[in-house]
This record gives sequence, structure tokens and C-alpha cells, in this order.
Amino acid sequence: MRLFYLVGWGYVAICGAFLTTRRQPAPHVSTTAGTPGAPGDAVEWFRRVKPYCNAVEIATLQRQTQPPEGTVGSGFHAACYALAGRIDDARRVIDQLAPAERVRAAGIVFEVGHPVADAGDDRSAGPIMELVIDYWLNHYMALYHAGMAEYMLGQYPLAARNLEAFLREYSPQDGWRRNAIEVLGRMRDSSSRVELRRPGHP
Repeated sequence: MRLFYLVGWGYVAICGAFLTTRRQPAPHVSTTAGTPGAPGDAVEWFRRVKPYCNAVEIATLQRQTQPPEGTVGSGFHAACYALAGRIDDARRVIDQLAPAERVRAAGIVFEVGHPVADAGDDRSAGPIMELVIDYWLNHYMALYHAGMAEYMLGQYPLAARNLEAFLREYSPQDGWRRNAIEVLGRMRDSSSRVELRRPGHP
């Protein structure tokens, strides 16, 4: 009898663990709690919805929840769209802000997209960084990452434009600058047959 008792409770424990580890549906986040538009609200909103900022689930997410109002909320909203590859939607979100606030929102998109660039996902990182540059023209790290991603994808005119702008904005004689100069040299040397590769991390 004791054996059956232990087996029964073991089964209950397994079922409970399974239910708690199943993926939950996209959350519905109320934007009325706390101070409307407070930066902390927007950070919390993005923390909760980030797993759903992908091409498959973004449409459902947009129907179920809206970000807090304000520049920070719009920045994270645009970042979510950008992670999902919906750059035009991200741009529309930023364009709804006052011109003076668009740079701040673009900075949020950069912070969210930076790990994508560091991970070497060039197809995703290039458009995200181009979006940032559209609003923050002299953001040197966005220029660098956009240029490197475009170089790896064979988009040489875009890569050259962004890396040259990076060099104008960034003067330290370090690995970032050396990489940019090296890649520009490869692209300018039309007779070179150097194998296409990503420069080492500075």
C-alpha cells in the first residue's frame, strides 16, 4: 500500500512540474498601473514580452498588449518590432514621436539590438542598426555594426558608407578602428581575393 501511495504522489509531482514549465500565452499587460509612461513600466513591459518579439508571435502580442505611453515605451515597442524583423513597423512607432524624442527611442532600439550584432546575426543586425542610424546619424557603434553586417552580406556600398562614417566619428586607435580600416581596404582592393571573413573581435 505504501508503494502505491508513493507512486501516486510521484505522478502528481511530475504533472505539476510539467504544467509549470509549459510556455504561457503572451501576457496582457495593463498600462494603467503605476505612473503612466514611467520608464520602469516600459522596462517591465519589455522584459515580459521580449520572448514574443519574433516573426511568429508578434501579431498575437500586438493584439493582446500595448506598451506604456511615452518615449521609453515607444522605444521598447519599436525594439520589439525590430527584433521580429518588422523594421517598417518599428519606424512607424518612432515616427509618431516628436522629432526631439526620436533619437532617445532609437537609442533604446540600439541597446536591445546590440546583442544581436555581437552574436553575429548579420541578416537581423544590419537592418536594426540601419534603423538606429536613420534617427541617430553619428551613433558610432551602430555605424560600425551596420557596416560589418553589410560587409558580411556583400552589401559593399552600404558597408563602405557606414564604416567611413564610423571612422569619422570614432578616433581611438583600437581594435574597432583597425577592423573598420581593414574591411574598407578589402572592399577597395578590387583585385584582392582575400576570403570573406569577419575580423577578429577587438
